[in-house]
Amino acid sequence: MKESTTRPNVLARALRSFWAPSARSMRGWALASVVANAGIAVTGAGVRVTGSGLGCPTWPRCTPDSFVPVAHPEMSMLTMLIEFGNRLLTFLVLAVGAACVIAALRLVPRRRALVRLALLQPAGVLAQALWGGLVVRSALSPFTVGMHFLISMALIAACWMLYARAGEGDGPAAGVAHRDVRRLGHALLAATAVLLVAGVVVSGTGPHSGDVIASRFGFDIETVARLHADIVYVVVGLTFALLFALRVTGAPRAARRAVLGLFVVELGQGVIGYTQYFLAVPAALVLLHVLGASLVWIAALRVVTSLRARGPLEAPAAAAHAEAPAPV
Repeated sequence: MKESTTRPNVLARALRSFWAPSARSMRGWALASVVANAGIAVTGAGVRVTGSGLGCPTWPRCTPDSFVPVAHPEMSMLTMLIEFGNRLLTFLVLAVGAACVIAALRLVPRRRALVRLALLQPAGVLAQALWGGLVVRSALSPFTVGMHFLISMALIAACWMLYARAGEGDGPAAGVAHRDVRRLGHALLAATAVLLVAGVVVSGTGPHSGDVIASRFGFDIETVARLHADIVYVVVGLTFALLFALRVTGAPRAARRAVLGLFVVELGQGVIGYTQYFLAVPAALVLLHVLGASLVWIAALRVVTSLRARGPLEAPAAAAHAEAPAPV
């Protein structure tokens, strides 16, 4: 009896959080969008390493005659299903983005900054879907494939900013650390973005093209891999310097924990990167490396948002009125 009465209550709370969203539920949807966009970046890499990039050789249809996979004499059904499955995940990411917009619009009081950030998500997903068509029509050009990943990273940035802004007020941003320390944090984020671009170049030069007919960048793989490693050293060095600066200047614990978290993720990503290099880039480690790249980017964004504050989030007027004592 206890179990049967608990489940409806859980469902009711979930429905109330969606239809009458609070700042907490708004943050929940934003975090779900971060996870969804990172997840589809990893599954996209899975499409590439399994050689399924052209499993659906046309766009928006899967085959010239069908929107869904059908038996084709020149295509493996498995590769078609892998590519088509990744396309279907786009609708899940779009649904989460739409939920963020609905939550932002229904938030009381409505906050324009959150609405604008939320609208970036479905717009970005639609742009990403159109770019996916260009990826297919370009026969997996390394430039279009790389941009596909970088657009996902830009969407993750928008989602993270929505998550951060939903938990703070709308006042002007104020630094919680010294100005030069904050500049070091911004330099770290910029270096991390450069690192992502360098990783895309290495990926576009390496062995996993997504299909046998796909082209590759004409760079020497050893050269671009070493350049990528050099940028890793810069990013890790900036992270350590920022952690030291925050410690010396007595910055808030939240900022120091954010930088320490980034440092740990970077170390894990470095282990994966060197392992896959010495093992001739096995497919499974490529997936882990793409996941690690997404986590490094998210952790770097968290560092930057931890270095500033906008004051406490004000309670809605309606909630304050409801909590006020009744007149006697």
